[in-house]
Amino acid sequence: MDFATLYPWLLWLHIIFVIYWMAGMFMLPRYFAYHAECEVGSAEDKAWQEREAKIAKIIINPAMAVVFVLGFWLAGGLRVMGEPWFWSKFALVFALGGLHGFFSRCRKQFVAGTNTRSSRQYRMINEIPTLAVIPIVWLVVFKPFSG
Repeated sequence: MDFATLYPWLLWLHIIFVIYWMAGMFMLPRYFAYHAECEVGSAEDKAWQEREAKIAKIIINPAMAVVFVLGFWLAGGLRVMGEPWFWSKFALVFALGGLHGFFSRCRKQFVAGTNTRSSRQYRMINEIPTLAVIPIVWLVVFKPFSG
């Protein structure tokens, strides 16, 4: 099957998995904000750990992997990898991937009982994905810097 035939299906899947990934990226730091208010070792602490593990393993991790695979497949098929807007977008998406890694480390700190961040700090961190999505979508829709 040629790329032109696959394109709408790849784009459809890519958008769906971006939504899944971003939903998880919006939810997980909010979970951390609530979790940070719990007593370490309490039943509530254990319940938040379980919730956070599920959202990471069932939603965020697989969705991010699919987003990157489909994104590069689409970029290659559309031949946009030479476009400055694409690399600007990719830098922001890559930074979101780094934030995803940071969230993974935070989750491990909660499990180890070594979290040092406050609920307020997690509420502030929660805004980063929101702020990143705005220029990412703008870059995709308007494709600035194109020749």
